[in-house]
Amino acid sequence: MSTQGFASASNYRSQTGIPKEFSIQMKRTLALIALLASGMVLSATAQTQPAPAAAAPSAAPTATPARIAVIAFQLAVAQTNEGQRDFADLQKKYAPKESALKTLSTDVDTLTKQLQTQGTTMAEAERAAKAKDLDDKKKQLDRDSEDDRNDFQQDMQDMYNGLASKVYDVMQSYAEQHGFTLILDISQQQSPVLFASNESNITKQVIDAYNVKSGIPAPPSATQATPGMQSAPKPATSRPGTSRPAGSH
Repeated sequence: MSTQGFASASNYRSQTGIPKEFSIQMKRTLALIALLASGMVLSATAQTQPAPAAAAPSAAPTATPARIAVIAFQLAVAQTNEGQRDFADLQKKYAPKESALKTLSTDVDTLTKQLQTQGTTMAEAERAAKAKDLDDKKKQLDRDSEDDRNDFQQDMQDMYNGLASKVYDVMQSYAEQHGFTLILDISQQQSPVLFASNESNITKQVIDAYNVKSGIPAPPSATQATPGMQSAPKPATSRPGTSRPAGSH
């Protein structure tokens, strides 16, 4: 090998005798190893760090304890001052009809007894006339009784429904003001309530609250109402009485 060629070969090597290409390759390899090593260290560091504490669960909303009351709702409606007043007015309205039915019923009983006791001694024409009169009065009594009963029940139902809706509103307001969450009606015979303490019965409280709201005064007491109730039918009784024979007194 010539001196010039040896010099060229000599320049191709580093001072340590390692070729330059090999030296560059080694540096790149070492740099890659260092990079990978640093990544592994970071990964290991991240794995060894404690996980952040889980957020504490939010407190559950506090449940409001149920407060239950009972009410005899139909009784409450009927026992309000307005209910007692309206029912008394309804009785007065139907008093004449009731009196007329009693008079007609008395006539039927009288004719029946006459035919039973005197039928054999009556003339055929008289007996036939009384029998026909009795049959007509029986039919009229049945028809009038049914009509009056249906009319009375309808008027009673209409009166109750109108008043019940107003009493219900007062009951609802009372329950909300006193923290009741459930009210059970014990008016019905098939009520599921087996026991309720007196403290849980708000029937009287609702009646009193409604009376205050309506402003209707209380009706006379039972002792004071008795004479009035006895005297109320008198005008109706006197009307059919005017058509009775004088000998009926």
